[in-house]
Amino acid sequence: MQRRIFMLLLMIAAVTLLGCSGSADSSTGKGSTRLDGVEVTEYKGEMLGSIKEFRENSILGPQKVDKESYRLLVTGLVDEPREYTYSEVTSDHASYEKVVQLDCVEGWSVKVLWQGVLLTDLIDEVGAKNGADTVIFRAADGYSTSLPLSYIRDNDILLAYKMNGLTLPAERGFPFELVAEQKWGYKWIRWVTEIELSNDASYRGYWESRGYTNSGDRDKSSLGK
Repeated sequence: MQRRIFMLLLMIAAVTLLGCSGSADSSTGKGSTRLDGVEVTEYKGEMLGSIKEFRENSILGPQKVDKESYRLLVTGLVDEPREYTYSEVTSDHASYEKVVQLDCVEGWSVKVLWQGVLLTDLIDEVGAKNGADTVIFRAADGYSTSLPLSYIRDNDILLAYKMNGLTLPAERGFPFELVAEQKWGYKWIRWVTEIELSNDASYRGYWESRGYTNSGDRDKSSLGK
């Protein structure tokens, strides 16, 4: 009798252990999803900076953009102007990740992991017309800047909605920030609301019209034509 009770207890213990093992495997198996709310500090062996290292230097302070009513306009020299909801941008397009460092003219830098959509995917959807060579970006706070269309295509430029695995906070430009790699920070427009295809290569945005270079090349002085 005691032996049978002993064997029964062993069987119960074995089933319990197997059940725990199965749960552990399923939670760490392939296809697992990174949970929002925990900032990534390392990516493929490369140490990352923190969101907290960015300094607030916007022209009107952080903008509060409502996700439900938000619309991203893609206009100008295009075949079919579009307006996208936030979810249409983030869910209906392929997502890409890049580690890119932002360098501010104020003298500070932060390197983080950006996640977003390729600008070229949005541009190709609306169809850039012949003659379009410039992309003008506008933001919720009235800020604007521009970049050559060729630069955007050649460098796989992202329109980011996450950084270090976290959804962009308001101070970092929710819903979208432009990851203008190899450019000074004033080209990294936040709170993007409109993308306009243009043939005006001389268009000068907020800081460019105040003495900063229109190219914004990081390997050159930020001041000048």
